[in-house]
Amino acid sequence: MTLEEGLRAFLTHLKVERGLAKNTQASYGRDLKCLNGFLSEHGCTEVSEISEDLIREYLESRLDGEEDGTLKSRSLARNLVSIRQWMNFLVGDGVIEESPCEHIDIPRYAQKDPVYLNEQEVESLLNAPDCGSPEGLRDRAMIELLYATGLRVSELVGLGVRDLDLDSGCVTAHGKGSKDRVIPMGECAHQWVSRYLEYSRPQLLEKCMSEVNVLFVTRRGGGMTRQGFWKNLKKYALEAGIRKELSPHKLRHTFATHLISHGADLLAVQEMLGHADISSTQIYTHVSRERMKQIFTEHHPRMHR
Repeated sequence: MTLEEGLRAFLTHLKVERGLAKNTQASYGRDLKCLNGFLSEHGCTEVSEISEDLIREYLESRLDGEEDGTLKSRSLARNLVSIRQWMNFLVGDGVIEESPCEHIDIPRYAQKDPVYLNEQEVESLLNAPDCGSPEGLRDRAMIELLYATGLRVSELVGLGVRDLDLDSGCVTAHGKGSKDRVIPMGECAHQWVSRYLEYSRPQLLEKCMSEVNVLFVTRRGGGMTRQGFWKNLKKYALEAGIRKELSPHKLRHTFATHLISHGADLLAVQEMLGHADISSTQIYTHVSRERMKQIFTEHHPRMHR
């Protein structure tokens, strides 16, 4: 099997069998096309000819020109994950006998703690929109729902009216790879979204002649965009006096961090965030570490000798 045939079969597998999101598929494709270009230049044209030495040489070549150590490690780790997945697929299909990545370790890198708002900053942000206007009430409902559920911004603006179940107080998010999950929204978000549906949404759509199924709308009759919501969020952060660079994803960080700081189970947070791997959720345990340090400092008998 040629390199091109092997890659094409793997990308089809990612799309059809694993149902990965288009961006994830594209990321694998970019990494592996770059690898295949390197292999071809070194006389390797068949997947059976890929060796551990060639992969190591390729990974070393990827470091050239990068100055920041963290970026080097992140880039190298992502590339190796892509290659490993491809090689494991080829082994599983019986194309090759064993993976040439078997003895190549993923480099470790220092992971930064996620940036998030404290609870007072969240309160200030929530109070920033002018709820006397239809747009302000809509924005308040969107921020409340985002903080209450930890949705991705694409999931938030993609919500349909039917994705909302006010009777059960839950919302259905359509996540990466066409994977849906049901998340409770809590009383506060429930109240603001209900107010938006009753007062704001009809006003925003009063000149719209056709039925609109998307939940959060503009006066033009279309749905709110990611860029539009991001722009509004930045404006409200400035009005609230928040100096941190705020984005919808940082509200997602805030949701997870506050849950864990109040004792939520890590697996439950993983499910609500829609993370496929628990390692993606473990970045939020930084608050648990800080709390343990504080408890140790305050209560250990030999701390203050």
